[in-house]
This record gives sequence, structure tokens and C-alpha cells, in this order.
Amino acid sequence: MRTHPRLMYVLLTGAMALTLSAPARAAQFEQARLFIEYNSTDNDLGFHVFLDAEDWKSVKIVNPDGVTIIEVNGKGPYGKPNLGLSELFFEGAEPTLDDFPLDDLLALFPEGKYKFIGVTADGVRLMSSSTFTHAVPAGPAVSSVVDGDTIIIHWQPVTSPPPGFPKENINIVGYQIIVDPFQVTLPASSREVTLPREFAQTLKAGQHGFEVLAIDASGNQTITAGSFVTP
Repeated sequence: MRTHPRLMYVLLTGAMALTLSAPARAAQFEQARLFIEYNSTDNDLGFHVFLDAEDWKSVKIVNPDGVTIIEVNGKGPYGKPNLGLSELFFEGAEPTLDDFPLDDLLALFPEGKYKFIGVTADGVRLMSSSTFTHAVPAGPAVSSVVDGDTIIIHWQPVTSPPPGFPKENINIVGYQIIVDPFQVTLPASSREVTLPREFAQTLKAGQHGFEVLAIDASGNQTITAGSFVTP
């Protein structure tokens, strides 16, 4: 059966109207996450954010209850096409749990999906979500050995949360070792790292601090600080 030209025109224009009225699909952030960093040595805890997208000029983060917890806007050159912003990392204040009880602190950042909503300098919408949990790993037990230019940092595997924290499953995906300015991230199976001899030779005699971070699959991480003495 042939379709009448008038009916065909109506069908085509109707389809075009539906296409034109459909909202453009938002692009995604390359990275967008909210995570906890706990310092088991100092007993302090903070909520940090990292996001990455090309040429964005505004972004806001909305918690699972629909509350905007932060909003950032680029002005002047940071709002112009091809001159927007890219990576953004910031750390929240890190009160000690002696001064700010853990339950009260965690209640300010409920578990669930956090939405990252942004706009590029060219007007393209950005949207991603990040699942945030209270799964915080315990701090790794650390030690070190110094033998001339050979410096080895050891740690014990982490399999549980710290005492008093929510009893969440912990799945360590890696350990990061920092002896400023040297740092390296190793797989979860690693238990030690030997500092590069060239770096060890630059260290002056005396005490030097280091940190070992246990990183959970959720992105939450816990620091234990240690030190070693070079001759």
C-alpha cells in the first residue's frame, strides 16, 4: 500500500520534531570521585575530591540526598572556549577524631551515589556519578631496614577496617609509598619496596619520614607514617 504524500510529510516532520526536541546526551567526566583519607598515625580524617574533564567552566557535586555540597565556577579566561579548567583536586579539612567523633563526621557524608554535574566552556553538559562508601582500610603496620645505601620499607597486608570504624568489607587494590619527593604505587600483593640507590644517596644523614597508604577498591585510603635513620 502506498503512503499518501501528505501523510508521509506529517510522519517525517513529526520524526524531525522528536529528534530536535530530544535533549543532547551529556558527556562524562574522565574521572570523578569523592573519597576518604584517614591518617592512622595522627587519627585524623578528611573527605577529598578528584575530577578530570577537558575545558570545563563549572561543576557541582550533589550528595545522595540531593544536596549540593560544593560548586566551582571558572571566571574570566577560565570560562572561555579552549581555556576552561581540567583537573581539580582538593582536600577537606582533617579534624582529629578526638575532637570530631567519627559517627558525626561520617553522617555529614552519607554513603551512596554522588553526582558530578558540569558544563564545558563550549556549553557541553558533563555528568558522572561516583559511589561513595564508608569502607576505610586499617593503617598498615610498617617497618624499615637501612644498610648503607640500601633502604627497604616493609608493611603488613591490610584486610580489615580500623577499630571503631564501620565493619565494611575491605578490598585493597594497592599500596602507595612516599618518601618525599619519591613516591610509588605498588600492587596489593606487594609487601616491601627498596628505595632507588640514586635517591637514597641524596638523603642527608639523620631521620627521614615516610608514609605507606593502603588503598581500598572504593578509593578510600589510610596512611601510616614511619621513619628511618641514615648514617
